[in-house]
Amino acid sequence: MKGTNLGEFEELVLLTIAALMEEAYSVAICEEIEKVTGRSVKLSVVHAVLNRLDKKGFVKSHLGEPTKARGGRRKRFFTVTHAGKATLSKVKEQRDQLWQLIPEFNLKMI
Repeated sequence: MKGTNLGEFEELVLLTIAALMEEAYSVAICEEIEKVTGRSVKLSVVHAVLNRLDKKGFVKSHLGEPTKARGGRRKRFFTVTHAGKATLSKVKEQRDQLWQLIPEFNLKMI
């Protein structure tokens, strides 16, 4: 289906949202991706990806409560939708199938 495939960075962002659960907001997503991958991540790029994932129906968002630490501003929290979970499962299954085709990387044989 056109428009529902995940790019590599979209997949990272979606996986990170799933991993962070209730704490998935843009800055935390950037920090987690940087921590796990060692890649420098720009907040503007994460925002663009979050918008794409939202348009594809893979995430939904809600505003948290205002906090004094943020000068009364509210954080936008993200969660993975059912469609997003299904897509992540499909991508993982496809990757697992491809890994199994490589004899020297077939971990089941060890």
